[in-house]
Amino acid sequence: MAEPITLEFIARQLDRVLDRLGAMEDQITVLTGMGMRVDGSVDGLATEVRGMYRLLDRMEKRVRKLEDQTPTIAP
Repeated sequence: MAEPITLEFIARQLDRVLDRLGAMEDQITVLTGMGMRVDGSVDGLATEVRGMYRLLDRMEKRVRKLEDQTPTIAP
């Protein structure tokens, strides 16, 4: 059965959309940096690395959120 549509449900869905948009923005930054680097620009490397750090930071936040949701098993 589908989850009832509540404000909390909409907020969770909106968070997912915003997360994906942010990830796409970071990926575009990385790809732009790669293209600039092919062109021979050192600025392209800096742009690429900045985008990669943002992607890694976003992934770390997602993993941390999953870890917080995981129930602990008592021995």
